[in-house]
Amino acid sequence: MCGITGFFTPYGFDIADAQATLISMRDRLIHRGPDDSGSWLDAEAGIALGHRRLSIVDLSPAGHQPMVSRSGRYVIVFNGEIYNHREIRHKLDVAGCVNWRGYSDTESLLEAIDSWGLETALKASVGMFALALWDRDERQLSLARDRIGEKPLYYGWQNGVLLFSSELKSLKAHHAFESQIDRDVIPLYFRSGYIPAPCCIWKDIRKLEPGTWIDFQAKDSDRFPSPNPYWSLPLEAIKGQSLPFCGSENDAVDELERLLFQSISAQQISDVPLGAFLSGGVDSSVVVALMQSQASSKSVKTFSIGFEDSAYNEAEYAKAVAAHFGTEHTELYVTERSIQQVIPQLPSIYDEPFGDHSSIPTFLLSQLAKQEVTVSLSGDGGDELFGGYGNYSIFDRWYNRVLRLPKKARSISASILRTLPLTDGKRYKRRAALLADLLEAEHPSAFFSALKQRWLLSEEVLRSSNEKTYWSTNPALEFDFKTPLDHALIADMMTYLPDDILVKVDRAAMSNSLEIRVPLLDHRIVEYSLSLPNSLKTRSGHEKWVLRQLLYRYMPRNLVDRPKMGFSMPIGQLLKGPLRDWAQDLLDPIIIREQGLLNHKSINHKWSEHVNDVAQWDSHLWLVLMFQAWINQAQA
Repeated sequence: MCGITGFFTPYGFDIADAQATLISMRDRLIHRGPDDSGSWLDAEAGIALGHRRLSIVDLSPAGHQPMVSRSGRYVIVFNGEIYNHREIRHKLDVAGCVNWRGYSDTESLLEAIDSWGLETALKASVGMFALALWDRDERQLSLARDRIGEKPLYYGWQNGVLLFSSELKSLKAHHAFESQIDRDVIPLYFRSGYIPAPCCIWKDIRKLEPGTWIDFQAKDSDRFPSPNPYWSLPLEAIKGQSLPFCGSENDAVDELERLLFQSISAQQISDVPLGAFLSGGVDSSVVVALMQSQASSKSVKTFSIGFEDSAYNEAEYAKAVAAHFGTEHTELYVTERSIQQVIPQLPSIYDEPFGDHSSIPTFLLSQLAKQEVTVSLSGDGGDELFGGYGNYSIFDRWYNRVLRLPKKARSISASILRTLPLTDGKRYKRRAALLADLLEAEHPSAFFSALKQRWLLSEEVLRSSNEKTYWSTNPALEFDFKTPLDHALIADMMTYLPDDILVKVDRAAMSNSLEIRVPLLDHRIVEYSLSLPNSLKTRSGHEKWVLRQLLYRYMPRNLVDRPKMGFSMPIGQLLKGPLRDWAQDLLDPIIIREQGLLNHKSINHKWSEHVNDVAQWDSHLWLVLMFQAWINQAQA
């Protein structure tokens, strides 16, 4: 796991100035790679590549980056892991292509690119990654990202220079970077709590979308060529529906066990200590069960976080699961002091406004695990792949009700709701706005997006509201899936999973120099889940049915069947208590009004209602607090 960065100035640069700039950019990523660093520049071509290394596989100098291919044609900086790189090496060996210098997965991928081309090598790779590749013959820079979006990659033209990096803080170290906020993405943040790809808080900076690569040459100066897909989640979903899994229920569980066993086996390859996050829920318990089954007499190291508030505490469940499997378990109970210590770091950790407050326990869990291991496996992804969230059933129920109404009736009803003189409080206006949004939704993904949105009325929180469209809010990009649940699952897998869950985990872990691997997001398991009928995902009030059946093979049912809690914390009570002064300062109406971005009156009203126990607005206020904290950090 590493950090990559660099820039492309199509018509060359001064080598001394470029070298100093690159080192500054590179070393802002030292937390992603504290073990080694490297630079590679070509002044005439105008390309600079920087790398910070967290050594995981092949700890020797043979794994140093930037790495040049044997032929000398390609130079790569790579962040991530290619889990099947030994298979790739074997194919290259059979073809007589390579004399190897070391045994790193970076070298395996680089020589595959040299022999097969970038697209073929990407399609052959199983893993999580982001990379930058320079073709010295064609003078072409290629950027690529893994299929699901586990690893980040930002890029964009700034004053004639193409900048790219694993994190935004690195881009800001280049003198060409312009700190201009893209106001049109702010509504997206307040709608969902994160900024979805390809959007970015900074103007003219983008996130490379999962499963794509993009090429730049000198002629592309200040232009954004369209990314090239080498894997498409919607197309795989359509394929899965046209060629559905046809075996029995037991066959489905067998196949999931085979695929997950294969994924976990590959993801345990490491030259440094390795463990696993364990919440006691279905997903992490399945991962630990299969890890321990492969570990023979050795105990897997597991880590969990607990809260004194029983409504949020899963530590006791995790302890029971750890005892069942005989893992070497470590737990940490979160204190108010530890939360207060993490919060000031969040704007610099995430670089953009990021409203998922479970980032705090995720950071603390990563910090705990890093004391003993350098790599940890996680159970993320199970909810999105196998229908684990409760809002899926709510969506299915509401969508079917609304769908029964004629389109014209829905439109008229929505118009009436938006114009009703509701004098009985803003909460009623919010409910009317939500119902109007649902009635006006033109396709299932938009309906699901409306149902999940956080701030319903843009005028409640924003001074202006020119919202950028992205796929889940654009009817022209709607896909033909069979059921409403299919639309909901794909929507979360394309947005919430890569842009919230995986962002949260990557930044929290890498800020502690910890690599996280997610076995459930092996793309072969994702494709398998897309082929399953919904009856094997949700059934009789039990979400993730097929995953539960697999876990029953390893754990007693009384440890498996319990109410879902989610990975969260009592943020509402904390805002009224130990975090109140901090929040009060950030929500100062005078400062918010002077900034000219947010509606200080509405925010102040919600804050007053919250602290006086009139209404619970913790999730809405947290978005504002993280936005204001980010603004303060960005302007510092």
